[in-house]
Amino acid sequence: MPLTDAASNPLWANAAIFLVAGIVVWFAGVRLTRNLDTLAARLRIDRVFVGMLLLGGITSLPEVANVATASVMGNPALAANNLLGSAAINVVLLAVADAWIGRHAVTGIVARPSTMMMATLCMLVLIAVALAITIGDVTVFGVGVGGLAICALSIGCFRLATGYDARSPWSVDMDETERGADDAEDAPIGTAALWFRVAIDGSLIFAAGYALSQTGDAIAEQTGMTSALVGFALIGLATSTPELATILTALRLRRPEMAFGQVLGTNFVNLSLILLGDVLFAGGPLINELGTFEVVSALLGAALIGIFLVGLLEHRDRTVLKMGYDSAAVILLFVLGLGLLATL
Repeated sequence: MPLTDAASNPLWANAAIFLVAGIVVWFAGVRLTRNLDTLAARLRIDRVFVGMLLLGGITSLPEVANVATASVMGNPALAANNLLGSAAINVVLLAVADAWIGRHAVTGIVARPSTMMMATLCMLVLIAVALAITIGDVTVFGVGVGGLAICALSIGCFRLATGYDARSPWSVDMDETERGADDAEDAPIGTAALWFRVAIDGSLIFAAGYALSQTGDAIAEQTGMTSALVGFALIGLATSTPELATILTALRLRRPEMAFGQVLGTNFVNLSLILLGDVLFAGGPLINELGTFEVVSALLGAALIGIFLVGLLEHRDRTVLKMGYDSAAVILLFVLGLGLLATL
């Protein structure tokens, strides 16, 4: 049963591969977060930066594989909606993790200005995606101007958010609950060995994430779902499995900034991959193959981040059903948005 032709496998076989790959991604994601947290403490690396660059980059590997495959195979809707679905679902997973951990409202324990800067910039990138799809794209030297602009904007916003804490003219006072443990428990293992473990976990996430995306696409085809909804919901959820594992682990370690940095950093990386899909898709600018569904998807992701941004600015520990009010609003809006997308 070759994975490269998953649609030819029986439905039960694809479901089994999907489940096993999800388990592999989960455990690899947990180990990855703990090892990176230890490295951050040992090397005195800012945990927001670790979340954005290292966790965000590594957990985006499944999206890289899926976007490349879908674009080469001539399915731009699947490629784009995987990215937009992941952008929205990653935010929802943060809300789910908030309820799962159930200690405090997650936005009530984040005290870094850079987190709010990241949220604002990520909203702007998603709005730019919706705008590019609405006005259309043109090709210059074989590449869509819109895809190139979105990639440049994503990288620029990522760079602007990095180190904002040092440039910020204001800060938030933290109590002991918000601080958590200042240092991770240092593992009795060398730094080089820790980096090796990070590389192994990243490789496992890439391979298992690719299996998730391929079998998820096959399951959708075998059950008759449309490419747009498949890309947004099923494949988006499948390739976001690493994020759920890393978010939960970061919150258990009382590293809320790392959790937010991971979610928003992943979104910056994912949205920049529109350019990769554009380069590999042979039918012209990828953005011109998208429409109302993708515009609504991008705006939904921006709205979800906006709700958390309000919570970050309010900075209150107010909960309902063991989660912050903002997390509950994020989950409700996502369910309503998914219902709307299903009708398009």
